[in-house]
Amino acid sequence: MNSLETISDSLLQNAIQLRSFIGHTPLYPINNIGSYNNVNIYAKLEWQQFGGSVKARAAYRIIRDAIQSGELNSDESLLDASSGNTGIAYAHIGARLGIPVTLCLPENASEERKQILKALGVKLQLTPRGGGTDEAQKVAKKMYEKYPDKYFYADQYSNPNNWKAHYDTTGIEILEQTDYEVTHFIAGLGTTGTFTGTGKRLKEYNDDISLIALQPDIAMHGLEGWKHLPTAKTPSIYNENIPESSWSVSTEKAYALIKETARKEGLLISPSSAANLLGALELAEQIQKGTIVTVFPDNGDKYGEVFNQLF
Repeated sequence: MNSLETISDSLLQNAIQLRSFIGHTPLYPINNIGSYNNVNIYAKLEWQQFGGSVKARAAYRIIRDAIQSGELNSDESLLDASSGNTGIAYAHIGARLGIPVTLCLPENASEERKQILKALGVKLQLTPRGGGTDEAQKVAKKMYEKYPDKYFYADQYSNPNNWKAHYDTTGIEILEQTDYEVTHFIAGLGTTGTFTGTGKRLKEYNDDISLIALQPDIAMHGLEGWKHLPTAKTPSIYNENIPESSWSVSTEKAYALIKETARKEGLLISPSSAANLLGALELAEQIQKGTIVTVFPDNGDKYGEVFNQLF
């Protein structure tokens, strides 16, 4: 085995060691907001894993498989576009493995996210706020096309390892943690990896499980990381046939729910988590019985501006 093979094998082994720190997040019962006879609501606390959010699952799978295939090594920089959480997960994993990370990030991403990324050694390329992650993707793609030998372009919006991460972990965890009694899964659409992978796994187990996708109700919304698909570029990994329906969620109502969740459930959650909970509560009002599961992608640690407005 030559030196390059030795380095690659060592990098892969280090990546595999991280696996036990990804996923395995607890399922939290929502007991004090709403009261529904014969309906239970649970949320996966996704910030309780290495990388600090639901995006750790996809980021880890993308990096591990790229190392395994030889597409990524410590001499290259991982490049991608991100609204923040995937980028932070890349950064944590990259720092642990000695892989440089370069991110194209909309300039209106929260200051907390920018500070975290800088602390972890990420090279940031800020993109115009008006273009959102769609514009960030364009910039990242151009950078890769100009310097293909310098970067591994992770392309989370098109990389099938994004949804496969949830198919292989999140979906199975939900089944096991609910004793296979989950009846409904409801979650928002961003890269769409969480919904696509989890939904596919749940449907394969039981086709009667209902899958409801959530989107912001307007194009100019305040749910960082979410996509209003009618006005945004639809990620190529999204399978529109997986959800049985798609509901709109109000940013204003989601923000109000952050405060209520803090006071009644003891959880300081993010706007995206609150939007998922809002959808789950609305669903609970419409069904007679069932076990509803949603995802809390991250907590409130990176949303200082939002919390300053609310508290």
